[in-house]
Parts: sequence; structure tokens; C-alpha cells
Amino acid sequence: MLPEGESAAAPFGRRVASLVYEALLLAAVLWCAAVPFQMIEAGLGAPHARPLFQAYLVLVSAVYFVAQWARGGQTLPMKTWRLRLVAADGSALSVRQAALRYVVAFAGLLLAGVGFLWALFDRDRQFLHDRLARTRIVRVHPL
Repeated sequence: MLPEGESAAAPFGRRVASLVYEALLLAAVLWCAAVPFQMIEAGLGAPHARPLFQAYLVLVSAVYFVAQWARGGQTLPMKTWRLRLVAADGSALSVRQAALRYVVAFAGLLLAGVGFLWALFDRDRQFLHDRLARTRIVRVHPL
């Protein structure tokens, strides 16, 4: 059962618009996270450790998303577009479920975005990571 003010499913277009906003916000978060890494590298006189830097950025994005999804089911773009991430039964996500969603979404993104393109063919227009993590994005109606 969904909490009051939430509908059964968020429209596909609204989810895509939220993703665009999410990409812009994530770029800013990662840029801010990159600055201290670069300063430490420069301070140590170490050569740029690209694989370590990339792993660090993946970890930063994982912490950002998992924490937001498990804490309240929303990132800032999701709040703006009045969307909430919930478990398939409408309950709040656990940290484990949020982490699984992140890992599957990241893998789908690395595979040319197949996890997101999946929604074009899914009967419920769900992203592949939502289908596999047993989550869904619902629309939050103003009270």
C-alpha cells in the first residue's frame, strides 16, 4: 500500500526529465568530489592514478544515490519532479535494495544504457534496474 499522496506509477516522460536533471546535479557532485582528490595527488607529487580516480568517483556516486534512496526515496531532482523511489510493495527501500539498484543501474549504463532503454520495451515502462531490484518510481502528488 502506498503512502497518502503517491500514485501507482510515475509517467515515463517525468522520469526521463528527472534523469536529465540528475545527470547535471551528479556532474556537479562529482566535480566537487574530484577537487580534493586532485589536490591530494598534486600535494603528494603523485602521477594521476586514473583507475583509482575513476573508482573513487563511482564510490562517491554510489554513496550519493544509495544514501538518498534509502533515507527518503528521493534525490533533489526526484523531489523537484515529485517522484519517489519505493520497493515494489510500496514500502521504503533498504540500504541493500538501494545498493542493488545502483549496481544494476551502473552496469546497465556501462552497457550503452541498456538498463534505461529497457523501459521502452517493458510492459510497465520500468527501467531494468527497477525490475531487477524490485523497486519502482511513483509520482508524489502535492498534499
